Amino acid sequence: MGKAGIIVFNDVESGDLHSAGIILRAISHPLRLKILAYIDKNRPVNVHSIYTNLNLDQSIASQQLNILRASNLVKTTREGNSNKWDINVKDVGL
Repeated sequence: MGKAGIIVFNDVESGDLHSAGIILRAISHPLRLKILAYIDKNRPVNVHSIYTNLNLDQSIASQQLNILRASNLVKTTREGNSNKWDINVKDVGL
């Protein structure tokens, strides 16, 4: 720690800190954590399954999923005429 309780990040790129901030923002919301847990347990899933089983409005589920996708925590794959949501294992590092 630096002076006055300030943490000093030597050898850390600002882009890495920015990426970490985006991920932390994404997982800081209780609803997004519920969605991540549901996807992880039932993967891959479609948005209908998510909003039905978590008792959400479709628009709320889609909004939260887009935040998770923007942070690269989840990904979609096209299956027929719907998208399947899954944890982005490659980028998350699980």
